[in-house]
This record gives sequence, C-alpha cells and structure tokens, in this order.
Amino acid sequence: MSVGWHKTGLGGVDSHDGAAALHAWSHARWILLAGCLIAIPAFYLELLATSNSMLLTARALYGGMAAACAGAIARTAWSSRQPTRFLDRNAFDVAIACGALVSMIGGANPWSSLEWALRLAFMGMIALRIVFALRGYFEPNRLVLLPLVGAIVVLLGGAGFYALEPHVHSYSEGLWLAFESSATVGYGDYAPTTPASRVFAVFVVLLGYGMLSLAFAGIAAWIIGKDERRLRREMHRDIKALHAEILLLHRELEGLRDGPASGHSGSQGGGHRAA
Repeated sequence: MSVGWHKTGLGGVDSHDGAAALHAWSHARWILLAGCLIAIPAFYLELLATSNSMLLTARALYGGMAAACAGAIARTAWSSRQPTRFLDRNAFDVAIACGALVSMIGGANPWSSLEWALRLAFMGMIALRIVFALRGYFEPNRLVLLPLVGAIVVLLGGAGFYALEPHVHSYSEGLWLAFESSATVGYGDYAPTTPASRVFAVFVVLLGYGMLSLAFAGIAAWIIGKDERRLRREMHRDIKALHAEILLLHRELEGLRDGPASGHSGSQGGGHRAA
C-alpha cells in the first residue's frame, strides 16, 4: 500500500509486516470486496421489501456480509505481528463490518430521516470501498477494459431502472435512462421519481460517468502518446545524424591538425640531410 492510505483507514497490511499477514491480506481484500458487493442487493431488497421474506433475505445478506468482512479482518489481524496497528490502519473496513452488523437490526420500510441518512452514508462507504478495491483496473491506459466496464454499468443500470422506476415500462427505456444518467445528458423524457430509483441513479451516475470519463481520457492519452512516440523517434534520428556529423567534423579537424605537423617535420628532416 502507498504511504498515506493508512490515514484514511484503508492502509491494508504494512509492507514490513510478516509474510503470513501479507498472504492473509491477499485473500482478505477480495473477501471484503465481495462483502461490499453483497450490500447492494441487500440494500434494495430491504428498501423495496413488500413481505417479511424479502426483509429477512436482506438481513441475511447483511449478516453474511458482516461475517465475511469480520472474518477476513480477524484472520489478517491474527496473522499480523502488530494486530492493533493493522486494525487502526484498516478502520474503514472495520466500520463497514460494524455497519453491516447494525443493518441487520434496522427497522422496516418506510425509514425515518435519520435511518435514511445513516443508510445512505453506509452505502456511500460501500461505493468508496468498491472503487478503492478496483482502482488498479480503472487506469486511463486500459482502453479495452474501461469501455467494457462502462457498457456493463449501463446494461445493469437499464435493468435496475426497469425494476425500480414505475415510469419505465421496458428494458430499452431503462437502458436509455441509464445512458442519460451515465452521460449526464438529462433530456428530461425519463427521470427517477421514487427514492429507490433516485438512490440507484446516484450509483449509475458515479460509476457510469467515471467509466466514460476514464475511457475518453484513455483514448486521448493514447493519441497523445502516439504523437509523442513519433516525435521521440524523429528526435532520436536527428540526434544520431547530428552525432555522425560531429564525428565527421572531428576527423576532419584531426586531419587538418596532423597535416601541418607532418609537413613541418618533413621539411626539418630534409634540412638535416642537406647539411
């Protein structure tokens, strides 16, 4: 982990920690990502719950998330030489595990204003954790992966809007709303109207717009890099030509310097023979 992430509670394992802790963390970080992904269907099942079975399913998912995250953190802390320091470096993940545990005992819908604020804050933490876990795959130079991820976000967004927004009557309309949200166009023909679809729109905008921005930035970087490589090749060619000219001038100067010297020594030798 880079220096400074531990201050945000996302420090992972210190590079100077033992090999056992590093090995445990290599598995734990993917378990934490899976746990965060579980929170998304759990949130919407609880938000849209129309029966006790949906509510119990949502809470079971939160329970599985809490167990997975807590287990991954505990196993890595047990393997660490400094478990207290590891927990302090990963306070963000500890807070997520605690939030999942608390979500199991939340009240049924409709939520109060305080519960709305807490749950939205929790889902915001989940979104940040997912982005942090996948940040290495979202670099602008990954031209193949970024458009693919953006397309997946739009496709899933269309299905989500079709399921959550009552004014969307087909998957194609949901797909169009997802594209409008991702591209931040906002034509106004479709718009989220329910709390569930509006919360979903926030995630679609953040992920979709982020992927599209990185994809276009990657294309621009590729074009600029191509021009830079061409200019670099031309510069190297000019440098080689200049180097060859300098060597040629150096040889000519050496020849001019040796010419008068040899002529002078020859004339002196002739003088001695005459004498």
